[in-house]
Amino acid sequence: MSRKPPTMADIAKAIGVSPMTVSRAFKSDSSVSQETREAILRAAEDLGYVFDSTAANLRSQKTDFVAVTIPSINNANFAETVRQLSDGLSRRGLQILLGYTNYDILEEERLVEQLLRRKPQAIVVTGGRHTPRARKLLSNAGIPVVETWDLPEQPIGHVVGFSNTLAIGEMVRHFADAGYRRIAFIGGDADNDTRGTERRAGFVAAMQAAGLDASRLIACGAPPIGMREGAVAMAHLLQSLPDTEAAICVSDLSAFGALTECQRRGIRVPQDMALGGFGNYDIGAICVPTLTTINAFAGDIGAKTAELIGDVLEGRFEPGLPQTIRFTPVLIGRESSR
Repeated sequence: MSRKPPTMADIAKAIGVSPMTVSRAFKSDSSVSQETREAILRAAEDLGYVFDSTAANLRSQKTDFVAVTIPSINNANFAETVRQLSDGLSRRGLQILLGYTNYDILEEERLVEQLLRRKPQAIVVTGGRHTPRARKLLSNAGIPVVETWDLPEQPIGHVVGFSNTLAIGEMVRHFADAGYRRIAFIGGDADNDTRGTERRAGFVAAMQAAGLDASRLIACGAPPIGMREGAVAMAHLLQSLPDTEAAICVSDLSAFGALTECQRRGIRVPQDMALGGFGNYDIGAICVPTLTTINAFAGDIGAKTAELIGDVLEGRFEPGLPQTIRFTPVLIGRESSR
């Protein structure tokens, strides 16, 4: 048989004060002495009382959480962004309410509506592409909105991100400067992953700017793109375009899959096929050979987003003046390219 949870009235009765005094003590009201507050907190601990912030939030019209949407919960980059975001917000007394979209902007629209119903103090979304209804919901939310992992052309509010297009352009220039000419791009075949789509567009633009053939585009399925998809795509590339000298992959995970397929077929990396990835995953730094990659500073994006939200909520920025924090991804040359 379940027991009734202790209430403020139980605490008040235990130490001989009024329930109002108990309530004030939990809000650190200056009218409650330090001695009384400590006695109340000890009694709460002894009784196993958990403060219910719901009623207080209803009165103050404030909650203690920030809503966050990410495309995937098993992507190490997004996980690191969320970890740093959560750590930064918790230092400000805020928690996150997390939803994942599975790279589906219609699912993002549904989640945005559901999350906004819970009256968060701010909302963080991944990417800058949304359905018209999601944009409208976010624009009219009346709370800080932060778009991350992108630099949208028409931002809804605040932005913490980078240009995926320019980042991949750096990778193309790295390979071209090393003497590679027949370069392929391995990525998803759906437009749902806007960051992957922008990386593909950046590949095409940079290849054309270098006077190189940009038609070696290998699709490997709907996102999320992982190791298995990378291996399958590399097998297709080797069969259909065997003279390819290098492949730039949409992520380190797909690049690792491509690497294992090369090893399975006895193709030497980088002597016969050079490889590049994206994201600076741990696996890329320890595999053999190690993977050339792009560090997009996933954790720093989360930390800066938390800092930005704290500054906005504390009034450090003029209302209605959106802030943009730009990151510049850095190429890390490793053993998979000469």
